[in-house]
Formats: sequence, C-alpha cells, structure tokens
Amino acid sequence: MKIAFVGKGGSGKTTLSSLFIRRLAARRVPVTAVDADINQHLGVALGLTEEQAAAMPPMGERLPLIKEHLRGDNPRILSAETMIKTTPPGEGSRLLRLAEDNPVFDACARTVPLDDGAARLLVTGPFTEDDLGVACYHSKTGAVELVLNHLVDGRGEFLVVDMTAGSDSFASGMFTRFDTTFLVAEPTRKGVSVYRQYRDYARDFGVALRVVGNKVQGQDDLDFLRAEVGDDLVVAFGQSDWVRALERGVQRPFAELEPENARALDALYEAADASYAARDWERYTQQMVHFHLKNAASWGNERTGADLAAQVDPGFTLAEEPRPSPQPA
Repeated sequence: MKIAFVGKGGSGKTTLSSLFIRRLAARRVPVTAVDADINQHLGVALGLTEEQAAAMPPMGERLPLIKEHLRGDNPRILSAETMIKTTPPGEGSRLLRLAEDNPVFDACARTVPLDDGAARLLVTGPFTEDDLGVACYHSKTGAVELVLNHLVDGRGEFLVVDMTAGSDSFASGMFTRFDTTFLVAEPTRKGVSVYRQYRDYARDFGVALRVVGNKVQGQDDLDFLRAEVGDDLVVAFGQSDWVRALERGVQRPFAELEPENARALDALYEAADASYAARDWERYTQQMVHFHLKNAASWGNERTGADLAAQVDPGFTLAEEPRPSPQPA
C-alpha cells in the first residue's frame, strides 16, 4: 500500500507520518519510508541523529543508477538518458517490489532500527544552496516518482511518503501515485482552506483524500473540523507529551505513547488498509501515461531530444501480477 502525508508547513505532517511508520513497525508490518519533503526531517523524527540523517544517500544523486535499473530491456526506451521522472513501465522494464533486494534499494535505502521493529528509509536529499536559482525542487523528487511508477506493492506491505508541504505536493503527477493520501489539518480557517484546495485537486483525479486532525485541544476543535471536512475526517490527534519530548531530543519508548494517540494511529492503519478494495491498476497506469505525455510535450522532448510519447507501451498495465503486452501475430 502506498500512503502519502501532505499538509501545510507546520501542520505536523512529518511528525504524524513518523508516528504512523513507527506504529506499522510495531505491528510487524513491513514499512518503507520516503522523505520527499523539501525540508528533510523524517529521519530525525524516526530517531536518527542529525549526523546520521545527513549521511543518508540522496536518491537524486543516484538517478542514473535508478534509471538504468528500471529501464531493463524495455525496447521503447532507447537509453536511460531519455527517461524522465514520468516515464512509465512497459514490457521489459524492471519492476520493484518492496520485499526484494535490488540495486535501487541497495544504493538508496538504509534500515532505521525502531523500538519495536524497523523501517527502511529513503530520502530525496536536501535542497542545497547550489540548487538556488538553477534547479526546481521537483527535479529532486523525480527519482521518487520513477520508483513509484515501477513499484508493484501488495496489501501486507507499506510505502509511506512524507510529501513536500503546501500545494507543491500537487505540482507533479506524483500525487496520483497513492492508495490513500492523509492530509494533516489543524482546526483553523487556514487549516481547512488548505484541505479545500487539496480536495479540489484530488477530486479531478480520483485521489482518495482523508483528513487527519492535529493539535486538537477540545470538543470545539473537533466539532469545527467535522463541520468543515465532514466524512473525510478519519481521526484527530491532541497534545502529546511523548512527541514534545521527542522534539526536545528525548527518546522515550514508543510503547509510552498515549493510548488515545496509539488508537488514532490504528484508525489510520485501518483506513489505509481499507483502501485496498478500491485499487484500480488500469486507472493508475492511465494516469501515469497522462502525466508522462503532458511532461513530454511541455519540456521532456526538447530536453532529451527524443519522442518520449513513444515510450508508452499501450498494451501494458501495471498490476500486482503485471500483464505483458500482446505479442504481434
């Protein structure tokens, strides 16, 4: 299952995504975490030191390796250099599975030990001073989008992505790559205005958007959220002494998380797991192709000097058991 956490800056998006990852690990659910935020804080939220987090291998710096592996023997892709972030898989492409070892995970992922279990962590890499004025942050997340396009995941395993804050989450086709998107919203006018903006984006592409209330201090806050977002509200989190201690650098056993907040995390798990029934691999593949053709026409063809529309394999549908293209008679 592919799960995204989005929200405005300061909403608690990274904190809640890290708590969800910890809860999955504690339940012995295989979980891979991806920090795709412009501000890289997920590793520290999972318990890494600043030095350990800074030493994580950035996916963006390993993009040539990622492209070469995913390209495989796909005859429609003339070279790895002609692959862009939206390039979809086809017959001959190498697909990724969360339970396997492969060169991409070997190069980019590291295991983060948690109190009760572990998580595999990947990071896009930070936006540095060298990027200012010359690079778009979405060039950093291109590696993540390629991985998502080639990922075959099942119900009993999770990929959790901490997305960049604000509406930038919708600035590329990556926002359509998830089974469930959790929007973290505070009980304020600004918090729910972000929800409305996201909801309108999501509705156009059939994205399953669910709201997670955060910093809820009482019944009035809860009533406000319910009135504004209705049935999209899954659960609400209140204050947490456990989280406050973590933010001060004090590592307490995860089992000491407040029972009400542990139950809230279980509600998120149940909501995410329930989304499996709505999986539509054909629509998922069509959306991949839609954004690829859009990017090819707007900048990809000119940048690569190739007709990237030709990379689309019309007979291929990504699925848990992928169906290859029909062979010519």
